[in-house]
Amino acid sequence: MTATGADQDAAGVTARGWWWWGRRRSAVLDVTLGVVSALECAAEGVGFADNAGLPVPVGVLFGLVAGAVLVVRRRWPVAVVLVSIAITPAEMGYLMGIVGLYTLAASEVPRRIIAALAGMSLVAVLIVTFVRVRQDIASADFDPGPWYVPLMAVFMSLGLNAPPVLFGLYIGARRRLMESLRERADSLEQELSLLADRAEQRAQMARTEERTRIAREMHDVVAHRVSLMVVHAAALQAVALKDPQKAAKNAALVGDMGRQALTELREMLGVLRAGDPAPVRESVPLAAVGRAAAAAAGRGADAAEDGPCLDALEELVEQSRQAGMVVELQVMGEARSYGPQVERTAYRVVQEGLTNVHKHAAGAKVVVRLAHRGGEVAMQVENGPSDGKAADAGLPSGGNGLVGMRERVTALGGVFVSGPTDEGGFKVSAVLPVRAA
Repeated sequence: MTATGADQDAAGVTARGWWWWGRRRSAVLDVTLGVVSALECAAEGVGFADNAGLPVPVGVLFGLVAGAVLVVRRRWPVAVVLVSIAITPAEMGYLMGIVGLYTLAASEVPRRIIAALAGMSLVAVLIVTFVRVRQDIASADFDPGPWYVPLMAVFMSLGLNAPPVLFGLYIGARRRLMESLRERADSLEQELSLLADRAEQRAQMARTEERTRIAREMHDVVAHRVSLMVVHAAALQAVALKDPQKAAKNAALVGDMGRQALTELREMLGVLRAGDPAPVRESVPLAAVGRAAAAAAGRGADAAEDGPCLDALEELVEQSRQAGMVVELQVMGEARSYGPQVERTAYRVVQEGLTNVHKHAAGAKVVVRLAHRGGEVAMQVENGPSDGKAADAGLPSGGNGLVGMRERVTALGGVFVSGPTDEGGFKVSAVLPVRAA
């Protein structure tokens, strides 16, 4: 059989190392067949020398050289078949003819060449057999009938040529099929690897997005609640000796806000603990990666259902009023329910706006506007200049408040604008596209 490039690669031995053989056992097989063919042709060369009137050593030498051509059947199958056809009149090379036709039919030689050489070999055997059988019958004074000689010639020619050609065609087709299946399997494995990498990237993006969302939530909770606690603590320190009753009220507010902050932080940390920790990955199957991505996306969708909404906006404003801020809430349009992400984002924008006023504009007057429109909801937090008489609570700022608000709003396809006003204050505005729930 002929060796393909895939067989050579699998064998690990290059063609250069074993000439045209891909494997050691292929070389051993061909050399063995060549030796057997050479011995057969040498034995048949004795009869050929007698019939041709040549010296016996010449016939034996001719048979050895002709039979040894079978060694190169994998490299030059056409040459082997041509030699076997050429020595057919000498009635030698039967093994070389059979093996050569099989190798030719199983190789990548074009079908028209295979058919032409097989036909030449068929005709050559047919003619030689016809002549030899007729001579044998004539010398034996035996007359079996006119049909015997043609029938024996056809039978011998088909028997020596048809089986190796048909078997070689079958083996060649089977080898090509296996190579195509192997190539398809390799391409499918590469596609599955790419899909697994993409699924892993999507899972990683989902985890990163979830961590970013939780970071925003924790920033909103900590910044707003703790800011109010610091403001109340400063007021408590100022009135502790002058007005014990007001100091006690402020202390109670600080405790309530601390408990609310702890409750919200505990809920978010509970979401983090609910997820299974990602193991160290050595080889992650595609299905496992897909399930991880779906689980991460599902946790993010479930978490989006929780959180504050616009109904709690009045309570949020009241908390700032209790901290001493002058806040006016203006609601325009008919109030209605929206999706949980829209309501939570609108609430967080107002919350972060009030927190920034506590940090950077102590004592300033604040106006919170909420407008319900046809296909959108708008909110605005505008404060005037800081009152110089009010004591600064000294709240630290990480610079992530406006960035987080912009990310929230743009993620929903909205518009976010912030900047100073002409009066010396600051304004934060956001518009969110909505569909009524």
